[in-house]
This record gives sequence, C-alpha cells and structure tokens, in this order.
Amino acid sequence: MPESSEPAWTSAATTFRSGGVACAATVYRPRPAPAPAPVVVMGHGFGGIRALRLPAYAERFAAAGYVVVTFDYRGFGDSAGEPRQVLDIPMQHQDWTAALDFARSLDGVDPDRVVAWGTSFGGGHVLTLAGKGAALAAVIAQVPHVSGPAAVRATGLRAAARLAPYAMRDLVRSVRGGTPVYIQSAGLPGEAAAMTTPDAVPGLERLSADSGLVRGEHREDVAARIALRIGTYSPRRWASSIGCPVLVQIAEHDAITPSAVARAAAARIPRSTIRTYDCGHFDPYVEPHFETVVADQLAFLAEHVPVPAVG
Repeated sequence: MPESSEPAWTSAATTFRSGGVACAATVYRPRPAPAPAPVVVMGHGFGGIRALRLPAYAERFAAAGYVVVTFDYRGFGDSAGEPRQVLDIPMQHQDWTAALDFARSLDGVDPDRVVAWGTSFGGGHVLTLAGKGAALAAVIAQVPHVSGPAAVRATGLRAAARLAPYAMRDLVRSVRGGTPVYIQSAGLPGEAAAMTTPDAVPGLERLSADSGLVRGEHREDVAARIALRIGTYSPRRWASSIGCPVLVQIAEHDAITPSAVARAAAARIPRSTIRTYDCGHFDPYVEPHFETVVADQLAFLAEHVPVPAVG
C-alpha cells in the first residue's frame, strides 16, 4: 500500500490572554498523539515573531510526539497590543508565563512536563524564568542572551552611543503618552540599529527567506527605549538557581552573545548540557547548521522529557 502523504503533525492558530491582551499562538499536535503528551512552548528573540523559522523546529518536535505552542509577544507579529513593537522585558516575562499556563491547559497535555524553548533574547527569558522558579520539566536556550554588559561590549560603545538620542526621545515620549520612536532591529555597521554586527542584516534576510517571508511585509523595528535596558538585563544571575535540565546551545563565532560569556553562564547551571557550533548568531536557524542543532534538541528532549508510547 502507498504511504500516507499526510504529515505527522497538525497545526492550528489560536490565541491566549496575557495582561488582558490577545497573544497569537499556533498549536502543533503529533499524529497519532500520545496521551498525555509533553509540551514545548517556543518564544522568539529580539523583535522576532513566531513565523520566523519557529515552525521549522515546531514541526520536527511535533513529528517526534510533542505538542508544541509557538507564540508572538504582545505588540508583535499577529498578537494584539498597543503601541506596537515595544520590547518590554517584564511584559515579555508575563507573556511567557501566560503561554506556559495556556500550554498546560491544553487537552491531551501533561501539565507537569512543560518545556520552555527560547532563542537569543528569548533564551535569556527562559533562563530567567527557570531561575526564578517556574515549574518546568526542561529548558532549551539557543544562542541565549545571558549578560547585558557583555552584549553592550560586543555591540560596541560607538554603536550604543548612536542609539542613545533615539532611546532618550522614545523614553520621553512614552512618559508623555506619545507614539514611540523606532529603530531597526538590524542594520549595517555604522547605522543606528539595535544589532549592527556584519552578520545581522544578512542573517535576518536569510531567516526571512527560509521562512517564506518577504522582508518589508513584516516589521523589523522596535521602540528605541529598549537600548536603555539591554545593559542591565543579565539572565546569567539566575543560572545557579535553575533546578531543571537545561540545554544551552552556543555559537562559537557569536558577535552578539559572546561564546565565552555564554559558556561561563551555562557552566553555572547545575544540570546543564552544553553544545557548541562552528557558526555565528543567526546560523543555527538555517542549514547547514539547523539539522545538527535541532537533532541535539530532539536528543535532549528524548533523554529528559521522553514521549510516552502511543496506545
């Protein structure tokens, strides 16, 4: 008999509430579905949206038997929330907590086997939440932001100085209830953008292309006030308090999250698994590195949060 052409997973768009605002999400389910199944909750990095390569991971996890929830932060992507593109760290932590609670409430999910998967800035978020005591079975932190001072040093003082006038104007407008002042998430070296390493613009272009997205049709800017907060946001301070197993994936040539700092932070996590890759910050999402990166994630999940047998 011919093999079925149906995928090993299904997906459906939905929403959950965070701070009274509707956050857009996609729920992926394996076919056939084990019950109860562990669930992986996935959030993106700095200004990222769930459509930007997260489906590539989610489909692999669902095919392996996991329920998966990807979501957009308030004010980003398909989520509601005004003003748009305001990257507020405490608010994104609240969105994460709401997403985890939503995942636990899904039919057919084991509420005690929830995995938080975060990348880049989102990788810092999941480390912070785990360190503060979030009930998690495991954490996957891909090229995570771990140190504010290290990120500022890696970006460069000149780059930070270029952002300061925009950030201050945006902060003043926010106090007065005005519309935000925006900066691009990624720009060329010498431009006033949040990330101006040589690989930033090509990296986002590749992520968009491989996601089937057209650059310009989705926003890639953020309210400039975040430039005043990055230097003080250091998830590594919570590393030694994380009780669950953690996979930390480090890019050896990361110009945004320096590998030495990430490795030192990972070493402080009591139950950490550290994997390193010969690539830059934007490379784990795409080939030729994606296959190795996601295989390591699947192996980690199989070891620490295995899927129950179907039937």
